[in-house]
Amino acid sequence: MIPSSSLALYSHTAHAAAAQVIGAYSTSFSLATRLLPPATRGMIEDIYALVRVADEIVDGPAQEAGLAHAERRAALDALEEETYLTLRRGFSTNMVVHAFGTTARAVGIDETLVRPFFASMRRDLDPVVALGDDEYRSYVHGSAEVVGLMCLRAFLDGHPVPPGVRGRLEEGARRLGAAFQKINFLRDLGDDQERLGRTYFPGAGPELLDEDRKAAVVADIDADLAAARAVLPLLPVGPRRATALAAGLFSELNDRLRTMPAAQMHVRRVSVPTGVKMRIVVATLAGTRTGRRWAA
Repeated sequence: MIPSSSLALYSHTAHAAAAQVIGAYSTSFSLATRLLPPATRGMIEDIYALVRVADEIVDGPAQEAGLAHAERRAALDALEEETYLTLRRGFSTNMVVHAFGTTARAVGIDETLVRPFFASMRRDLDPVVALGDDEYRSYVHGSAEVVGLMCLRAFLDGHPVPPGVRGRLEEGARRLGAAFQKINFLRDLGDDQERLGRTYFPGAGPELLDEDRKAAVVADIDADLAAARAVLPLLPVGPRRATALAAGLFSELNDRLRTMPAAQMHVRRVSVPTGVKMRIVVATLAGTRTGRRWAA
């Protein structure tokens, strides 16, 4: 369909640019988004692109390009300020920000969700060691739970739900986002510690996680995933199946982390083989996943 105005053409082009990001950076999320209705998939791609660009400012490419610490902080500050301006005015010369702003304005994503995200990204610019429980929870909230809430607003666009149901869905979105983040903490343990100098888990210190601490984190992730699964039937069908697939893929990762010796996490990044991913896709579409109900 040909865009009907110059702004529509610009927005269409901005989305096309943003849509490239998820395919390049995440096979699991990219696979899950294919189950979404096209309009919803586009909004999730817009959200993911902004989140990824912010993450890349603090996680490597900006430093590899030669930006000093102060310059990376300034780049993150500029991205955040441009995002707020775009939420207000509906236009940005940064196409990823423009795409995000278009989606955010359409579905009601506001600064109350965006600010905690950038706060967690900014935390990564300084040494992340010896986090206390409160700081750890705050980081997970900003880096992952609010992203789950952003995605939920896209999922519910055009699907009014009663306040009580919305509250349950928001809790599920927060818990699923937290599960994804904690799994990535475990998967990236060695890289986070050695290349970036970060240790996110409270009480873990810079050394390897021991078996007891690893088991506690895996159990915490299990609880988050269970809370998210409990509200899946409340989602519209398209988002329900896509969310079930993402949850299924990350649940498989958690199962593999459960059986991996803690000492190996420092030197090996766990992944899900392509064949297993395809079996999870089929099981999700059929409404089951290793005997557990994922989607209807």
